[in-house]
This record gives sequence, C-alpha cells and structure tokens, in this order.
Amino acid sequence: MIFTDRVQAGRQLAQELRRYAGRKDVIVLGIPRGGVPVAFEVASALAAPLDIFLSRKLGVPGQEELAFGAITSGGARVIDQDLVQELNISPEEIEQITHGVERELARRERLYRSGRPALKIEGKVVILVDDGIATGASTRVAIKALRQMKPSRLILAVPVAPRSTCRKIEREVDELVCADTPELFYAIGQFYQDFSQVTDEEVVELLHRAAKSPAWPRESRGTEQGGAHRNVA
Repeated sequence: MIFTDRVQAGRQLAQELRRYAGRKDVIVLGIPRGGVPVAFEVASALAAPLDIFLSRKLGVPGQEELAFGAITSGGARVIDQDLVQELNISPEEIEQITHGVERELARRERLYRSGRPALKIEGKVVILVDDGIATGASTRVAIKALRQMKPSRLILAVPVAPRSTCRKIEREVDELVCADTPELFYAIGQFYQDFSQVTDEEVVELLHRAAKSPAWPRESRGTEQGGAHRNVA
C-alpha cells in the first residue's frame, strides 16, 4: 500500500477506527512531528480532541539514526542495554545525549502547546498515532509512559509498520491498528508518495485548529507532563 501523503494516510486510518467515532471518552494523541498530520485527520473523523505526546529516540553517537533508547517529555526513558554494551556507549555519553534530547523535547513542548494544558489521560480511551513505525524504540517508550498515566484503554494506530515490529508491540497495547504490515520494509518513507518533513509551524497550526473544534474539552485542566527522566523497564 502506498499513501499519497500523511493526510490521506490519516483518513485511511480513521476508517479502521470508525467504531470509536463520537465517543466522549476518546482522545487522540499525535507523536510530533510527522504523526500530527495523521492524528489530525483521525481526530477530525472521529470527532475526538487532539493532543500531542512527545517521544524521541536516543541516537548512537556517530550513527544517530540508530536508536539505543528513547525518552518522552514526561521523563520516561528506555535503554537497550544489549546495544549499549555491544557498541560500548559509556554512561557519560548516555547522560549527555539524554540531556540534549530533553532540551529539544522541552522546546517543542513549549512551542506546540502555546500555553494550552495537556489533555487528561487517566480514564480515557487513548489512540496514539504516528505516521509509521520502523524499529519501534520511541513508540515503545511512549506506550510505557502513557501506561503510567492510567488510560482506560490504549490503542496504537499507524498507517504502516513492519510485521515483525507489530508482533513485538501488539503485546504492549490493548489494540494495535495498522493499515499495512509489509514484510519488506526499509523505511517509512517508501510507503508515501509525499513524505516531506513536517515543520514546527505545521504542527502548531494543526493543534491550534484542533483546539478550536467542538470536540476540545475546554473544561479540562490537563495533566502535567514535565519532570526529570526516569528509567522504565
């Protein structure tokens, strides 16, 4: 399956989630940046409020595309100890890289929210959306962090992910919805005609539009997602 762009991918994904349409206990969380345009289409189709959940991988020094772990803006951190030992990454390097990623997540949190509080997660049906999954490192840490916030149900929804990754992740969520699970998978971008980079400005605009929709729970006071990092198994 080849998606035209993230908008079309989001609409396709929304079709597979239509049983959640119109429910007052559902919220959609997009993983910035690329997951937000997909999540916006899902939230719009389901008449559900849209928020973000920031998660970012920790890249191996000199091979930054290779993740040895990941961290969320809430401070949860997952480390692949086997890979760390194999590549001889020192504790000092891990902390240096972690602090750099924390600063970037804090910057994005301030920019994207524009003063709006995070939506309440406890007791809600949470649909976590990204534009695709490769290794799943940052997705898994987001799942672990969200579990600690006690949603009633946690659904991971993505347009595309390798079948092997889906098998690993599906045990960690209540439901996994993936429009396409190809055996041959090299990169998420190969399944999009247009996989151009999403800008911060686009994310801010989509969240601003979502906050003006009737689905936005204006009485919600949200939950604080900041704090020092903590390791999760």
